Amino acid sequence: MENILVTDNVRHSVWILYALLTFLTFLGWGMKLREKNVDNFLVRLKTFWKIVVFLTIAFSFNFLTTVCLLAFISYLALKEYFSMIPTRNADRRALFWAYLSIPVQFYFIYIGWLNMFFLLIPLYLFLLIPARMAIVGETKDFLKSCACIHWGLMVCVYALGYVCVYFIQTFKTPLPQGALGCVLYILYLTIFNDFMQYVFGKTLGKNAITPKVSPHKTWEGFIGGVLSTGVISMWAAPFLTPLSSLEGFFVGFGLACCGFLGDIVMSSLKRDLGIKDTGTILPGHGGILDRVDSLIFTAPLFFHYISYFYN
Repeated sequence: MENILVTDNVRHSVWILYALLTFLTFLGWGMKLREKNVDNFLVRLKTFWKIVVFLTIAFSFNFLTTVCLLAFISYLALKEYFSMIPTRNADRRALFWAYLSIPVQFYFIYIGWLNMFFLLIPLYLFLLIPARMAIVGETKDFLKSCACIHWGLMVCVYALGYVCVYFIQTFKTPLPQGALGCVLYILYLTIFNDFMQYVFGKTLGKNAITPKVSPHKTWEGFIGGVLSTGVISMWAAPFLTPLSSLEGFFVGFGLACCGFLGDIVMSSLKRDLGIKDTGTILPGHGGILDRVDSLIFTAPLFFHYISYFYN
């Protein structure tokens, strides 16, 4: 089992994150002592602490641990998704194959079979799922069920799998901080973008950007979030990735826009289903899909950007 390369810059970035969380925790406690209404903020922060510690432990061991962690998260996300969408009794056999694809997909990642990772869900499951459903013989809502199951696999298994794929891709231009540097970069930017869009939206937001999808998303929040993410990326990119500061700004700007798209896509799904959160597993945050909605866009796109320009 191969250990994950952890450079000094990666260690420093993790310590910076812990220092920031500690500062926010003391800030929240101080505001509560002044009788400010920060209970929801503290609940969300407590959950975020657990997430960060959980990820730190996973990345501190070896690649197998990381793959198992992401496979487990994919399972929780897919289970959460299937619990939301309407499914037919005839779909049970197809759902079995959908769940079975998780260990198979992440096994291909672990052994480094990159081509099969790219093809299993978009091609082979795309063919297998409707074929298995057709054998059952139930034709009512057949197309709708096929689309729902396959979209769930693309989001919950295929897209999230890209977080692990950085570790098995061979780059002609070596990654100065290893694959973990790129993974932390994309995680930090995605989280920072969500946070800054929330802050700017709450403080300056007046003009809704998608009123029918998410009335609380504003142009002010969107612009403030993507610009601040681009600026922080100017520092983070050369620190964790092979990107220069200037390239980092434009990449960070683009990833922030993509993260926003992931957010409103999941919001559209929840509004269509008439629910507020995708689950309750993360107190203060909602469900797994509520937290990874931006990542399902940013992780694959950044991987293909790095692969194209540095491979």
